[in-house]
Amino acid sequence: MTSASRPTDPSTARRALRREIPSSAAVLADEQDFTAMLRYPTFPFDDHRSYLRQVETLLRSLAAQGVLTTLSLFDPAAYEKYCADLALDPDRPDSRSRYTAEVARTGATLTYQGEPLTELLPLLVEEADRQATWDHASGVLARAGSCEECGEDLARAAFARATQALQDLLASLGDGTHHLVCSVAAGEPSLLAVLHATSGDGARLRLAESETLVFCTVLAAGFALRSPGGLVSRTTAPAATGDDTHDTVRGWTLGDSWPRPLGAAEVFTAYCTDADTGEPIPPEHGVDYAPGLPLTPPPDPHSH
Repeated sequence: MTSASRPTDPSTARRALRREIPSSAAVLADEQDFTAMLRYPTFPFDDHRSYLRQVETLLRSLAAQGVLTTLSLFDPAAYEKYCADLALDPDRPDSRSRYTAEVARTGATLTYQGEPLTELLPLLVEEADRQATWDHASGVLARAGSCEECGEDLARAAFARATQALQDLLASLGDGTHHLVCSVAAGEPSLLAVLHATSGDGARLRLAESETLVFCTVLAAGFALRSPGGLVSRTTAPAATGDDTHDTVRGWTLGDSWPRPLGAAEVFTAYCTDADTGEPIPPEHGVDYAPGLPLTPPPDPHSH
């Protein structure tokens, strides 16, 4: 910007400056969280739908001014603890503002780019769940300690094995769109990570970096603690004839700090059983239940 083009009017300069100062907003995504805030008389809303409309109007207004806004989730329970820790009155707008700034700095966020909140909020909830899972898994790994015999960092070694296992698994699955789920029994709640990957036609494997990091961390936690756990893959690929697609489900158990393949019958039983009730679930049409693929484990120097 040349001196000739710089705004000289103070109000124009302030508007230009406003576009360079980012904003943040924390949203009460569901009805239950919104209801929890009704306990505070200074909270200025009484209807969740109306509240979300007002939030979206504000976000659109800021975007129209060229202001970048990061969006996070407002957690009433975490807010109450935050206020208690800092001796703040939770029934004050400035306390809510301070909490919003804090979660924008430390919590899961997405950048608002004009999408309807109905589209953005589920993505934000997913991102928050992913970060919570990563925090939990990282804490589990941190407690793994060092090998008593050689002193090696067990968490670092487990993460390296998890990365290798994921690479081998994706290479073995081949072309297609893969939906992977890793579950590990590591306290309450159990660890659960999801990863989507696509490969085919000689193109480079496509993975989301954040999903991959969380997935490997959860898998590493299972390896480090030798906790019970499992892996399931669901691959969608073009059928041998025609343009239809079919899905193939495979499974592995996390025995001996490495994915061990399940047989087709075990995969069918695991996938077609309700985890909460133990009751059978009808198999899906067009889905093949196949054995897990064997993966060659690297040497485990900590198998003693």
